[in-house]
Amino acid sequence: MFTTRPEIAATFGAVGSTHWIASQVAMAVLERGGNAFDAAAAAGFTLQVAEPHLNGPLGDCPIIVHDAKAGTQHVICGQGPAPSALTVDHVKNGLGLDLIPGTGLLPAMVPGAFDAWATMLRDWGSWKLGEVLDFAIGYAERGIHYVPRIAATVESVRPLFEQEWPTSAALWLRDGGPRAGRLWANPALAATYARVVREAEAAGADRVAQIDAARRAWYEGFVAEAIDRFCRGTEALDASGRRHRGVLTGDDMARWRAPVEAPLTYEYRGTTLLKCGAWSQGPAMLQTFALLSGFDIGAMDTLGDNFVHHVVEAMKLAFADREAFYGDPDFTDVPMQTLLSEAYNAERRKLIAAEASLALRPGSIPGHAGWVDHAAESRVAMLGAAAGAGEPTVSRLGVSGADTCHVDVIDRWGNMVSATPSGGWLQSSPAIPELGFCLGTRGQMFWLDESLPNGLKPGKRPRTTLSPGMALRDGKPWMAFGTPGGEQQDQWQPIMLARMLDHGLNIQQAIDAPSFHTEHWPSSFWPRVARPGKVVLEGRFAPEVLAALQARGHQAEMGGDWSEGRLSAVRQEPDGQIFAGANPRGMQGYAVGR
Repeated sequence: MFTTRPEIAATFGAVGSTHWIASQVAMAVLERGGNAFDAAAAAGFTLQVAEPHLNGPLGDCPIIVHDAKAGTQHVICGQGPAPSALTVDHVKNGLGLDLIPGTGLLPAMVPGAFDAWATMLRDWGSWKLGEVLDFAIGYAERGIHYVPRIAATVESVRPLFEQEWPTSAALWLRDGGPRAGRLWANPALAATYARVVREAEAAGADRVAQIDAARRAWYEGFVAEAIDRFCRGTEALDASGRRHRGVLTGDDMARWRAPVEAPLTYEYRGTTLLKCGAWSQGPAMLQTFALLSGFDIGAMDTLGDNFVHHVVEAMKLAFADREAFYGDPDFTDVPMQTLLSEAYNAERRKLIAAEASLALRPGSIPGHAGWVDHAAESRVAMLGAAAGAGEPTVSRLGVSGADTCHVDVIDRWGNMVSATPSGGWLQSSPAIPELGFCLGTRGQMFWLDESLPNGLKPGKRPRTTLSPGMALRDGKPWMAFGTPGGEQQDQWQPIMLARMLDHGLNIQQAIDAPSFHTEHWPSSFWPRVARPGKVVLEGRFAPEVLAALQARGHQAEMGGDWSEGRLSAVRQEPDGQIFAGANPRGMQGYAVGR
């Protein structure tokens, strides 16, 4: 099968990520004696500088780790919860909103990324925080190469910055703004991380003490204080078309640290798939495979309509259950054992017919209401109305197709990391001037109904789309994988895995092969629209496949030739060889190894 580049082969270590600079930073750490956890953290902090339109220091970051020494896997939940003052009553009755806006200060959660990275580094890493942050600080001080998409994103929100968000204008529009192919520095971000390192080192020489001191500086010290002041003192225009203050406080931040949990698992074709809990959409991938296990996927042409049809119909059922049942398990009784059981999926599998379904069909589980949003399709018109008032919505209100990053690492000892940092996008909310970055907006994923599994409550985690993945074979770690893409993360990943597990493709072949997605269910992002039956095929599919899917009833259309997926993955085989691959689309993702 055609590939754009070889699958990287190594024995010492390998990295795959969504940006070549991050991959090289991680590899540099491995070469200097660091382990996979040190390397992934260094890459993660560097991504905040390299791709500020895709992630930031005050964003989110779920991580799955394999500890080779202990032989165990863990999830580090870098998804922060809702502030104590962010209630349904405040948003609906106090502010008169039906949805939490997708931009501005109101949807800011407790920022989870820093503590997720710090927790991983403290508990599994070997480097000091200053050593890990040195790469990001250096790039922020001296400048880093910007790809065209960053400059385009800044230009798209220029009117918003100039008219409504002056702190963002001061940071991102100085000297005319960033230009593609040029170096761009962020001195304020560099100063923030340099101060974090100074406060860490003031705790003494002990590595763990330094990391804990840095965590306190972030969540109880000067970073939390700056966030508290900014939220109290700033009203910002957001996607609702109105100005609101944030409700996130220093007390909210001081009370939270990233929890470490056991991953959810599902066995498919002799491979154990690992995902984060139901505070993420990750279990939908496990449910997709539970449904597909009853079909002979290996006998289907992965570029044919039969494969696309069965995968899409399985995903529709899995994501309908996401809508009906998923939420923070600390607040919601999620029937995950039932959702992954053979009996439940045997019944659900019967719903996959020869024709496409245009309905949103969650399962029926005793004791669980199974509510889904049936107004999402009508909000397509609402979005069009918002965009039709003269200026594009992105320019007027900051609504933008923000995305995500991903990094995978395996080291020479067999440690493994899969991490998906996102949020805190430069276009998501006004920059906090003394920090050099802005808050995230993950709160837009809550429903304004406390009774729902993903309904807003103070202290509750919104159901994120961020979804790193890992796989074991014979109980041993085999592969770390993931992708940006919002709703598409747990669509592109099972497509890649099915091509590997059922058809024997290697990582790069599975990534390069034409992919697809559906927009059938309500989006997790404001304004929560759905497009029932819509399927988008990458342009390299044969026209006959498109016609066959349309004949089955899919609202299918063809996208660009290289438009679907930003996957990366690293795997280790029993003979000790390590393999890696990364997405060629957009000319950013790279895998490296030795």
